[in-house]
Amino acid sequence: MKSLLAAAFAALVSTTAAAEPPTEPHLVVGLGQPAEIRIDRWGVSHIYAGSVRDAFFLQGYNVARDRLWQVDLWRKRGLGLLARDFGPSFVAQDRAARLLLYRGDMAPEWAAYGPGAKENTEAFVAGLNAYVGEIRAGKRPLPMEFTIAGSAPDLWKPGDVVRIRSHGLTRNLPNEVARARIACVAGLEAARLYKHLEPKWETKVPEGLDPCDIPADVLDDYQLGTSGVKFSGAAARTAILEVPPEAVGSNNWTISGARTATGRPILANDPHREHGAPSLRYIVHLEAPGFSVIGAGEPALPGVSIGHNGTIAFGLTIFPADQEDLYVYETRGDTYRYGDGWEPVQTVVEEIAVKGEAQPRKVTLKFTRHGPLLKEDVAKGRAFALRSVWSETGTSAYFGSMGYMTAKTWDGFKGSLANWGAPSENQVYADTRGDIGWVAAGKVPKRPDWDGLLPVPGDGRYEWKGFLSIDELPSAHNPPAGWFASANQMNLPDGYPYAQRKVGFEWTNGARMARIAEVLAAKPKLTLADAMALQTDPYDITSRRMLAVLAPLKSDDPKLTAALTLLRGWDHQTAADSPSAALYEVWIGKHLGKAVVARATPQAARAIMGNGDIAAVMHLLEHPDASLDPAARDAALRESLIGAYDEVAGKLGPDPETWAWGKLHHARFEHALTPLAAPAQRETLTVGPAPMAGTSLSPLAASWRPADYRVISGASFRMVLDVGAWDNSMAINTPGQSGDPRSPHFDDLFPLWVTGQYVPLSYSRQAVEAATERVLRLTPAS
Repeated sequence: MKSLLAAAFAALVSTTAAAEPPTEPHLVVGLGQPAEIRIDRWGVSHIYAGSVRDAFFLQGYNVARDRLWQVDLWRKRGLGLLARDFGPSFVAQDRAARLLLYRGDMAPEWAAYGPGAKENTEAFVAGLNAYVGEIRAGKRPLPMEFTIAGSAPDLWKPGDVVRIRSHGLTRNLPNEVARARIACVAGLEAARLYKHLEPKWETKVPEGLDPCDIPADVLDDYQLGTSGVKFSGAAARTAILEVPPEAVGSNNWTISGARTATGRPILANDPHREHGAPSLRYIVHLEAPGFSVIGAGEPALPGVSIGHNGTIAFGLTIFPADQEDLYVYETRGDTYRYGDGWEPVQTVVEEIAVKGEAQPRKVTLKFTRHGPLLKEDVAKGRAFALRSVWSETGTSAYFGSMGYMTAKTWDGFKGSLANWGAPSENQVYADTRGDIGWVAAGKVPKRPDWDGLLPVPGDGRYEWKGFLSIDELPSAHNPPAGWFASANQMNLPDGYPYAQRKVGFEWTNGARMARIAEVLAAKPKLTLADAMALQTDPYDITSRRMLAVLAPLKSDDPKLTAALTLLRGWDHQTAADSPSAALYEVWIGKHLGKAVVARATPQAARAIMGNGDIAAVMHLLEHPDASLDPAARDAALRESLIGAYDEVAGKLGPDPETWAWGKLHHARFEHALTPLAAPAQRETLTVGPAPMAGTSLSPLAASWRPADYRVISGASFRMVLDVGAWDNSMAINTPGQSGDPRSPHFDDLFPLWVTGQYVPLSYSRQAVEAATERVLRLTPAS
């Protein structure tokens, strides 16, 4: 009987696989030639077009089909159009967003991205607008998100795509301000636990700067203009302040065929950003005569930034160069001191339409020669402006991928990155000839007179002197080790003239990279399975260092004894079922830094310092000095470990054997519209919760919110490429490919992602056809 059932099941599977997938006809205004979109069983769209122009047109059309609410909100947030749709509570955010728009000449802006950038964007936007036109004509239903919000989708202009700068990852402006405020209240030396500086460096207060001139609210507009959209409570602040620095980054590596089991290179990438529903990134496959690419990008941008064409593979992680500064001016009325004279502040008055109000509100935007004015202190005669590479041509975030998507060689790839603007990235490379490489790319200001770690006077003494060239930034081609990896850590090569070039001194914690390097170096022949296991590796390498610090600690306190026993028997894996991981992560995430800062930092600076930078805290614990003598160090260790033990026991009960990291640490994705939705809709808009392994310091990046241990950022998209045998490649997105909460592809990938699984990234026509779930047949409308 069992064999008959098995045979019947096999026959059913065979019949199902052979059946032609459902086909939907679409008449599309603006399409040049007949085309098709094959949607595979994981929701990935494979676009086959008759021309490159049509491929980008259909990418826009398809994004609108799958993610229209997301990209429409992206545009409205970036252009400062929220209040028109959502009411007066968004006027301040709209004004702040407009301060950060690119306002330069569009001709050199388009030219900065290379041939085809403008034309491809025009096609992409035409496709978006074609789908919006179908909704307006009643041919397609209005997505449910617009009904919930009481809004409607807008039409786009090509310039909208590149003028919006504020969605890019920001840099160290909040750190400059905090460091200055610490210097004001307690002296600059007190800031050493605020952020670990690498390479070894001692900063100083720039001549002419009074740190006490910097007000605590100087970055309100900056934070508001770079924030997401919240539909309840106070407007969101920028992720840099809400999410720990370790949370914003990525992992990538490229491995030579000499170090793989197949003899072909492997390239892997998992970018880490804030989590949300729908996902920040979207996987798409574009095919046209002379053009072929597959991978992930941000949905509102044409092309892909992480993926491969038929010859090369590419991936990126943040290279934390310092790309912005805060300038402090002496003011007199509407002028500011510059050089030997006074220059007028440039004023722009704009109108913001507001839902429910008959007349638009007028808002004033002010600019100096360095950039938007963020704050004025009239009483003290001071003003503060942002200078950022955002204001330069060619710095629309990730849009520089237009250049390398079609590259075929290492030289072509590196050459395409010569004008890459923002954010600064570690770009990794592999090709079918066996070459691998790394390029640090981005506009990095030359600061001959200062290091960028504190605000500077805006009177002309501290000017950028151009930007470092691609050859002044580090790179590697076919490195001797047979692999290259990056995880946002300090990776300036030995001998690099960092003191002269001052690329940056504030890097992400090196823990992820230390573990990645340890794993890649240990095995002579690596496989795709090894790469996937490493991307989802929950090993927290910092625990080895901290257990060494704890080794001499002794106590008769039963809680401390229990805590030490639990940690000393741990395997360093932050697995979801690990009791030790629950204790360790709560300890270093919430208690350790606070206890050390309380003993090693002057009282006046502690509120600004918070829990400090865990890298700086660990360094001090390993190398105690006069600020933290052995007795104070041991007291901090005891106090913090007992505090963490009490917190976990309070949440999970008194018996450590019943504890588990996943009982605290959980993944849950909420749509931005959840606060506006009816109770019955909220469940549809929410994915999870599910217990999850990992932490911000493991390769499996899963940064959590201290208030409730919820995972707030990490790798929503992962990709492992078998270079040359492309159909073996694997990827995962989460919670799903679609932005439509009613689609099965809204959350179908979440159960796989949360347990570290992947799906095939089909590339060849044969593989795509075998995986096709449904087909859209697209015909030009007359």
